[in-house]
Amino acid sequence: MTNKDYRTVWNNCLKIIRDTLQNEHLYKTWFVPIEPVHLEDNVLTLQVPSYFFYEWLEQHYISLLKKTIRRELGATGMLRYSVVVEQSIESNPYKVSLPSTGVRATQNMPKDVPININAENNREYPNPFTIPGIQKIKIHSQLNENYTLDNYVEGECNRLARSAGYAVAENPGRTSFNPLLLYGNAGLGKTHLAHAIGIKTKEIHPEKTVLYVTAEQFLQQYREAATNNTITDFIHFYEMIDVLIVDDIYFWENKAQKTQEAFFHIFNYLHQRNKQIIITSDKAPAELTGLEPRLISRLKWGLAADVNVPNVETRIAILKQKLENDGIEMPYDVIEYIAYNINTNVRELEGALISLIAQSSLNKKQITLELAKQMIDKFVKNTAREITIDYIQKVICDYFNLPIESIQSRTRKREIVQARQLAMYFAKKMTKSSLAIIGLQCGNKDHATVLHAYKTVQNLSETDKQFKFWVDELEKRFNNA
Repeated sequence: MTNKDYRTVWNNCLKIIRDTLQNEHLYKTWFVPIEPVHLEDNVLTLQVPSYFFYEWLEQHYISLLKKTIRRELGATGMLRYSVVVEQSIESNPYKVSLPSTGVRATQNMPKDVPININAENNREYPNPFTIPGIQKIKIHSQLNENYTLDNYVEGECNRLARSAGYAVAENPGRTSFNPLLLYGNAGLGKTHLAHAIGIKTKEIHPEKTVLYVTAEQFLQQYREAATNNTITDFIHFYEMIDVLIVDDIYFWENKAQKTQEAFFHIFNYLHQRNKQIIITSDKAPAELTGLEPRLISRLKWGLAADVNVPNVETRIAILKQKLENDGIEMPYDVIEYIAYNINTNVRELEGALISLIAQSSLNKKQITLELAKQMIDKFVKNTAREITIDYIQKVICDYFNLPIESIQSRTRKREIVQARQLAMYFAKKMTKSSLAIIGLQCGNKDHATVLHAYKTVQNLSETDKQFKFWVDELEKRFNNA
């Protein structure tokens, strides 16, 4: 056939495809960019913009293409792809384009569809987050330089996540922690840790391209690309990232299906090439019911590390770190008071500290325990305070004028044994912790000891007036917390 023949064949195919789809947007997005290249031995070669484009056609339109090609060429008609990356120098915060140099990309294509590719690797990509017009553009990582591993306080609540993050930073994409999913409730430091991993990666591997993006920002970019018919350019940009950090992926729950599909393909592309993917979420993968099942399955490939509410020791360490960074001195009893009374998340903990410092500075008052109590009462007045085992132990030890360490000790002194039993009693009564967890935090005792302590306090409250008075007084303190 002549050169004109292959164009005629493809134009005839387009007419059939257009009539079959009956959707002008899909037709313009996925078929208008295709260029016929060659027709030989009943094999039609089509040029497509990218590997992602090829994957999408294979997944969504291969049946339509085969039927159409064979209708034009007969039962022996076959399809061959030539993948070309079209590039141009222009960028803005939500549009991604590629420099126009006619570069071809090399990929290994699956299935029985032949492909013809010429290989070159001198691609340069613009950055969608910088000002257009710059010839040599470097990707701005969008990382917050204040969020480092050095100022991320480690504790039982985040040790696994932090350790995995450091391993990823040392060897991105080459550990079994790919993807690395950091999950936990709001305000516990997931975003801080995600930024810190990115920053550490850049320190160790300055040649790596690291990008932090929120799920909401990714969604906005995709919608902008869809509106401007530049989805393939959008995909091209994300395919060249070495370490991709997506924050708050739960933002896509029960919406953004097309965005999820695009991310799914980006995920596959990066993962297959040992590029690192880091994701944060408020839930474990199994609980992200509003996301596409195949995307959830990808999130389960690596490590899901939870970030929990910090215990009192970690909260104290966080406050001390914050004060040290800001060059502020504060009495230890004030730090301890804040740590015991603000136990929801790190964000509120730091917020309480900032409020106290502001109160002291604006009113020209010295920071004292009394001022802290006044401020904390106002700070949590409208919030139902969560009673924790740490807080229970603190109140009981203050009431009996005992050091907090005494409850954790192995001593059998009567007053300490009673304090420990009271701590176990109120922990079982006022928290949702299991007997095993209560025992672990009250002197490393087993669940049977906790149950025995609970029954002992109940019995003594009924038979011993002094003991009943203690229980009633402590209960008032907890109820007024």
